[in-house]
Amino acid sequence: MGKENYMEREKRGLEKLINFRLPHYFNKIGMLIIGLTIATMFVRAFAMEGDTEWLKLILQKTLLVGMLLMSISRDNEEDEMVVKLRMQSYTYAFVIGVLYALVMPYVEFGVSNVVHSGGESFKDLGDFQVLLFMLMIQLLSYHALKRMR
Repeated sequence: MGKENYMEREKRGLEKLINFRLPHYFNKIGMLIIGLTIATMFVRAFAMEGDTEWLKLILQKTLLVGMLLMSISRDNEEDEMVVKLRMQSYTYAFVIGVLYALVMPYVEFGVSNVVHSGGESFKDLGDFQVLLFMLMIQLLSYHALKRMR
């Protein structure tokens, strides 16, 4: 009896984690955060002088948080089909993100060697670039799948 109880609790806990969604208004909050962050990135790039590397890192993390809020917020109409499409988009984002992380350093290395015609060093992708790419793929594929249904 104790073993079955434990397994049921674990199953309920896992289902609760899988079905976790923020309320729909977090989608708008995420869009607002992304818009303000991108505007601040432009201001930092063109109007600010000096060492603003710390601001760049904060803006990058803020952009990721805004996209994450959009990604895990509920839709107006949350049904089984929408949940399935969301899971499909996470799968696409994961697979394409892994392929991107594996292939892109070699593409960047080859292009930089052709352009600079010198011995450019091999650079690995940063966490921000991979996470940004995966969140963009998830959001874009989710909205495309929703439109096609």
